[in-house]
Amino acid sequence: MKTDETLQKDVMSELRWEPVLNAAEIGVAVKNGVVTLTGEVNNYLMKMAAERAAKRVTGVMVVAQEITVKPIDSEQHGDEQIGQAIIRSFGWHSQVPQDLIQVKVQHGWVTLEGEVEWNYQLQAAERAVETISGVKGVSNLIRVKPQVIAQDVNAKIIDALKRNAVVEAQQIKVETNGNKVTLRGKVHSWAERKEVENAAWAAPGVMAVEDDLVVTTY
Repeated sequence: MKTDETLQKDVMSELRWEPVLNAAEIGVAVKNGVVTLTGEVNNYLMKMAAERAAKRVTGVMVVAQEITVKPIDSEQHGDEQIGQAIIRSFGWHSQVPQDLIQVKVQHGWVTLEGEVEWNYQLQAAERAVETISGVKGVSNLIRVKPQVIAQDVNAKIIDALKRNAVVEAQQIKVETNGNKVTLRGKVHSWAERKEVENAAWAAPGVMAVEDDLVVTTY
């Protein structure tokens, strides 16, 4: 198992590897596998890139995100301008069902609401917002519409996990209750955990995924 000092060095190295970041702007503290990111960046995309970079490092148990966004020339990015830019961005992203999503912007913080058919549409909407100048944060409250879940959804998820080279499927237990999926077991990293979540969300009719997976360095 990695020491906190080793984990800190690995996270800092991963941040330096991320092309959109200036790693010198981001502080990294580690205690008992919990990584805390601090500092100030120019946009929300950089903030999320730092979080994803930290989660890619094997041994990271939890990421506490305390980075703040301070846009350059923030006076040029009022809420109205941000809202208009988001609508344009939605129009450029074919996976975003623009007519099903409501957008609210308050002091640079974006709230997304509405109902969509698939989880990938929910994620696409958030990704479309990440690149907008002036955005300081995103609250994604979009819901996935309930659908009749296939009886073999459990088998579909397990098969998807077996096809994924990153995931040790035998370590994962999948439980279904209506349109909710619960994941249990052990994974080696946040990246592996995310792959398992993605497999669950990709199953037809899944509306909720409860992730009880444990990240361990065994």
